[in-house]
Parts: sequence; structure tokens; C-alpha cells
Amino acid sequence: MNVNSKAQVIAAVEKHAPQIMELAKQIGEHPELGFKEYQAAEWLCGALTAAGFEVHRGVAGMDTAFRAELGEGEPQIALLCEYDALPEIGHACGHNLIGTASVGAAVALAEFMGQLQGKLVVLGAPAEETGGGKVKLVEAGLFQSIDAAMMFHPSSKNLLMSTSNALDAYEFVFHGKAAHAAASPEEGINALDGVIQLFNGINALREHLKDDVRIHGIISEGGTAANIVPERAAARFYFRASTRAYLDEVAAKIFKIAEGAALMTGTTVQWDKYELSNDNFVPNRALAQAFGANLELLGVTDVHEYKDGRGSSDMGNVSHVVPAIHPYLSVGEKLVSHTPEFAAACLSPKGMETAVLAAKALALTAYDLLTDGELLSKVKAEHGQASA
Repeated sequence: MNVNSKAQVIAAVEKHAPQIMELAKQIGEHPELGFKEYQAAEWLCGALTAAGFEVHRGVAGMDTAFRAELGEGEPQIALLCEYDALPEIGHACGHNLIGTASVGAAVALAEFMGQLQGKLVVLGAPAEETGGGKVKLVEAGLFQSIDAAMMFHPSSKNLLMSTSNALDAYEFVFHGKAAHAAASPEEGINALDGVIQLFNGINALREHLKDDVRIHGIISEGGTAANIVPERAAARFYFRASTRAYLDEVAAKIFKIAEGAALMTGTTVQWDKYELSNDNFVPNRALAQAFGANLELLGVTDVHEYKDGRGSSDMGNVSHVVPAIHPYLSVGEKLVSHTPEFAAACLSPKGMETAVLAAKALALTAYDLLTDGELLSKVKAEHGQASA
């Protein structure tokens, strides 16, 4: 590979920059919730089809998921798209930029795939926020042939590598017996008491957990009226930890607390997941550094290398089966995601510029993997060691 070849890739992205920005604006102005991103999927797939990709819709049993392919043989490099929005505040996590940047990189590289050995794959992953589309893609085997996977995420800073926590989402439902709260309370069994004791037990457990653990919950059902003993009550929780193994230990302890809460209150309890679980994200340093070198080539020098993350993403599940990166690029300073201000930033001129920048960096890094066997071997070897 040489600078002139990369200059051609950069020029190809710049040629498509108006299309990239228009697509990012279009998705951003028409937010859709997880598994209902029909317009966004249609627009992204339309751009890929026009560029010559073979597009398969509805993969892994999800209407708005897709797999697009161009090229032949190995290696197979995947660019991942997210395009779901948040309730009420729209694209306040910048998924309008994420999906567009990956598609923009793919459309630009399409011009060179006839000259390159390997296949470029674009995977559309719905419902990152609440549904875990990538979990379903992994479970359906969509990554079995993939050699490396990449995406970017908007942020307030440029960051090459960040971990993310494993996540379980559980709902606990307590069952009691209804009664008139004033006339015959002794005839009732209060399901809400079971939920309250669950919260008390979890709060007592916090002191004895590692610092990386995060537990946050709500009472989703607490009864129907103050003068009726609640016969049903429910609570929903997110449990997070830095590794899947430790999160499983934490969950086992909480299940015992739930059983104890039911025993204390005379209720019964059952629990189940209400969202798919995320594994912790394991960044691939060799691949992240290649992405960083391309940012430097593009004139971006204010880049932080690493931080420990506390959030969660279904990209973590991907990182356990293939080498993966999830770098961050700035759409503005002092921004906090999942806020109206962040949504506005992802529709601003700076946000549009970041989408184009991300498309360039992703395209260049995919080009590296398709043309530099030594880099790909290094990336895969690191992943093998991390998985051992």
C-alpha cells in the first residue's frame, strides 16, 4: 500500500461526501425506534444497491436488518451500521451518523473492489439502544466468515479504544393476593412489598461488589390503587460489570435476593430477561492503531488512545467472535450523549463533517485490511490471544 493509493480512497469518499451528509441528515430528521427503522434501512440499502452491492434484507429474523456484499474470496471485512433512535429525543446517540459513515465508506471502496482480493460486507444492525440487533446477528452466524469488524461512534472526544460493560436486563415479577387495604388487609399478600425488599437487598449487596458493577432499576408496576393490596408488582433492572464472568456471579446473587424477598413477604417471584444481553467489549489494539494512523493521515491529531468505559453495547458480543473496533469521533465539545443537545450536534454541520471523516477513516482501514496481510495476521493473532 502507498500514500497515492490511499489518496484515491480519500478522493472517492470526498466525491460521495454530499450523498453521505444528505443521508445522515435524512435519517437524523426522521428518527425511528429499534426494529422499526424501515425508512433508514431502505435508504441505506438503496445507497448500497446503487453502488453495486448484493443486498439481503431481513437477515437474522429482523425486518430492518441487512447484509450487503461486494467482492470475492478472503479476507471478509465488515462495516457495521446502526440507525435506531431514542424515544422522544431522536438520534441523541448519533446513529444517523454511524450507519451513514459505514455505508459511505463502503460506497467509496466499491470503486476499487474489482481490483482487490477479498470481500467487503456491510451489516445493518437494528435496535442497538434497546433490542441488541448485533446479538441476533452473532447468534445467527452472520460473523462466521468475517475476519474483522468496524464501526465508529460520535462523541465529544476522539478516542481510539474504550471498553464497555457486560449487561443483563432482568424483570422481576412478584405475585401476591389482592384485598381491601382498609377493610380486610389481613386477607391480602402485598406483591409490592416483595419488590421493595428486592431493592433493599440489592442496596445491601452493593457494598460487597467490585467497583465496576452498576445496578440501576425502576418499579415498573406497583399496584392499581392505594386502597387495594397489590396482587402483582414488577421491577426492571440493568446489571452491568466489566466482564461477562463476573456479571454472571452478580446476577446469581441477585436471584437469591429475589427468592429471599419473596420468602419474607409471602409472595412468589419469577424473573426473565426483557432485553438481549450484551457482552463486554474487547477492543483490538492492532486494528485500533491502524484506524488511528489513518486519522493522523487525515490530519486529526487530537486523539486519545484508551479509556475504561461504563456503558454497554451489543458491539461487545461482536468483539468476542471477531476482531473489532468501536472508535469515537468528536461532534462537538462538552456534549453528553442521550440528550437533546447531542441530537442537535449530530444534525449540525460539525456532525455532517464527522460522518464524512469517519467514512474516510473506515474506508482507509478496510483498505489496509484488504491489502496488508501482515496487519490482518497481527489483528487476528491479538484476537486469538484475547479469546484464549
